[in-house]
Amino acid sequence: MPSDIEPAELPADAIEVGRILDAWGVRGWFKVLPHSADPQALFSTKRWYLQPTERGPQAFAGTLLLRVREAKEHSDSIVARVDGIEDRATAELLKGARIFVPRSSFPTAPEDEFYWVDLLGLEVFNREGVHLGRVKDLMSTGPQTVLVVEYEEGGKPQERMLPFVSAYVDKVDLHARRIEVDWQADY
Repeated sequence: MPSDIEPAELPADAIEVGRILDAWGVRGWFKVLPHSADPQALFSTKRWYLQPTERGPQAFAGTLLLRVREAKEHSDSIVARVDGIEDRATAELLKGARIFVPRSSFPTAPEDEFYWVDLLGLEVFNREGVHLGRVKDLMSTGPQTVLVVEYEEGGKPQERMLPFVSAYVDKVDLHARRIEVDWQADY
């Protein structure tokens, strides 16, 4: 890697937001596949942290800090250029690398909107105070998002699906790490 690209520590609040697909053009640009349909986290900071792909050949080890000169939307992906990468051959070395940014650099979400990453691990309770479990994952089903809530029954882990829509979700309290819903344990 060029000397302008330095080894770094991955921030404690780092979130994986995309992957480098391939070089783009001949001047060191590369194409990025964002993990989100709204890739604002990629545009919210000029410092991206890179880790190598889990599969295939790796051109580097550990974590690298990239200083983003420019990033923009292009067709169905993002294209970017960074300090220290000036040619296609060097950009090709990054193929498959995972891009992380600190959660603290994400843009502020509008009121009553949440980043999925912030909902993971929250405890879910219904209006009667019954603990329904902990948010394990989220799924997009097209028109709505569904909370995948993990709980234990009979000593075995179970899952329940709750629509993450205002008709069922009364309150999300990120500070208390709690979601209150209009839902019953036997649904």
